[in-house]
Amino acid sequence: MKVGFIGLGNVGGKLAGSLIRNKIDVQVHDLNADFVSAKVAQGAKDGKSPAQMMQSCDAVITCLPTPDASAAVLEQMLPHVAPGKIWMEMSTTDAGEVKRLAELVAAQGGAAVDCPVSGGCHRADTGNISIYAGCDRATFERVLPILTCMGRRILHVGEVGNSSILKVMTNYLATANLLTLCEALTVMKAAGMDLGMTYEAIAMSSGNSFVHETESQLILSGSRDVNFTMDLVQKDIGLFQKLADTFDVPLEISPLMIEMMSDGQRRYGARAQSDRMIERLEEATGLSLLAPGFPRELVDDEPEEPGYEVVPNR
Repeated sequence: MKVGFIGLGNVGGKLAGSLIRNKIDVQVHDLNADFVSAKVAQGAKDGKSPAQMMQSCDAVITCLPTPDASAAVLEQMLPHVAPGKIWMEMSTTDAGEVKRLAELVAAQGGAAVDCPVSGGCHRADTGNISIYAGCDRATFERVLPILTCMGRRILHVGEVGNSSILKVMTNYLATANLLTLCEALTVMKAAGMDLGMTYEAIAMSSGNSFVHETESQLILSGSRDVNFTMDLVQKDIGLFQKLADTFDVPLEISPLMIEMMSDGQRRYGARAQSDRMIERLEEATGLSLLAPGFPRELVDDEPEEPGYEVVPNR
């Protein structure tokens, strides 16, 4: 298949790199010409525009920062959607919006796949990230070879929109974990615990998590750069709150998280790195949450392996 990839930012650039590394015929596009040039140097082709890419590719992937950006790009591609063409949405977006756009694609005879990723930029870089795919089974079978080049674990979740619902849930949980880790580490520092020892105590305990094994290291090293900014966190947890509101689920923790992140944005900037939330507690206590021996950048040390479909127990 000829594949187009639109959106070469922190995550998209790495996903596109995995396609190139796996010798897929890839065209790329981004508003940042330097990002395009870098991928062309790696072996991709310049797709020129979304419209041209939909004309010349079998499947076009979008990985963009907001639902509005995805809608604007799809509007350019839509006149060129035809039977056999596939639009693959890898952005974290609103389930209702991706369903709306998928219906427009279907009306033109094409197919849509809602396929966001989860697992961090460092795993996107090595093809070891996880991917949810929402679409009919026949379309899933067509795109599975593409998805397994970008991700390790691929889960078919049913219809379009389901992936977006699951993705905003996972990002909500990750944000909650980040905020509680900030509090836990600060309390341990205040209690006189060695932070390197504290890290290991959490890692070997029932309190361990993916977020601890990754973001706690960046907090303690002082890097606080997880390649995920506060505005993106706010978008995702806001989408989760919107979902809860739609189904009349009264949440207590979610509104507090949104307010905490808003405070972080007021202090450090709307696009500050999300791990800088630790600095709110450093400022409040006068403590320094730093420890030697932790990396300033996350590197996935798992060897790249062919991706595979995860089949849930039923």
